Amino acid sequence: MITLYDYFRSSAAFRVRIALNIKDIAYTAIPISLVNNGGEHLKEEYSEINSQHLVPSLVTEDNHILTQSLAIIAYLEETHPQPSVMPTTALLRAKAREIAMIIACDTHPINNMRVLKYVTNILHHSEEEKMAWYFHWVNESFDAIESILQRDNTKGKCCIGETPTLADLCLIPQVYNARRFNIPMDNYPKIIKIADYCLTLPAFIKALPENQADAGS
Repeated sequence: MITLYDYFRSSAAFRVRIALNIKDIAYTAIPISLVNNGGEHLKEEYSEINSQHLVPSLVTEDNHILTQSLAIIAYLEETHPQPSVMPTTALLRAKAREIAMIIACDTHPINNMRVLKYVTNILHHSEEEKMAWYFHWVNESFDAIESILQRDNTKGKCCIGETPTLADLCLIPQVYNARRFNIPMDNYPKIIKIADYCLTLPAFIKALPENQADAGS
């Protein structure tokens, strides 16, 4: 069985959980707290799993270790192609990756917990300055994604058509976090409509942070 080293609040792990659920892949979750015990991800024993000390990490059925959420999702897509989380044409697959990469490459890396802790603990910025940083980069990315969705005149329930794709797997966890931190979302009607729909789907509901075994830890 697949093993997922997970943390309930990690948006990268959230993406992978959604993919596993959509594909109905059984897995064992091993929680790795990013806050307890000085950060379990920083322990020497976890470094043997993930040399970056990040989550998620996935151990395949044949005991290979994979890190980085997009690489893990690509592996799941190739080894369990149905149901697919990629559209059927080259153009639409590129559009799904376009939105996914705005989140996974441009937004999340500068807004995750380790960066925010560095802003306050090492650079000695205030909590207000830290949150201004967070709001700025989330808004910049959501502005771009909303513009893309408006430009492409997206009419489906999801970012690309009627079923969730890689774009939704990346977008919805970021929307969840934005709501958690009370970022105003009035300027993003398409994003909100898509997120509200996706969060009615069992695969997304099951993947929600509050529905994980380590929630609240």
